[in-house]
Amino acid sequence: MSVDADTVRRVAHLARVAVAEDEVEHLRGELNAMLAFVEQLGEVDVKDVEPMTSVTPMAMKMRKDEVTDGGIGDDIVRNAPATEDHFFLVPKVVE
Repeated sequence: MSVDADTVRRVAHLARVAVAEDEVEHLRGELNAMLAFVEQLGEVDVKDVEPMTSVTPMAMKMRKDEVTDGGIGDDIVRNAPATEDHFFLVPKVVE
């Protein structure tokens, strides 16, 4: 896949990045180099490679799956401008 100058301008517009006209050719080369690298990655045989979350093997920390209120419900409700029966009071938004 090759990127042309119009595609560079469109990508810059979508990314909301100001690109001067004299920078377009340089950015076109940069984007083409990135796409070529990604195409190279597609050629690598990863059929026997296990998925991993890190480059160093490690076991994920596990905890018991329990539902709790976090133990700070009173502190949270204390920050509210208005409460009633341990709930936040908010203005009515639907008539």
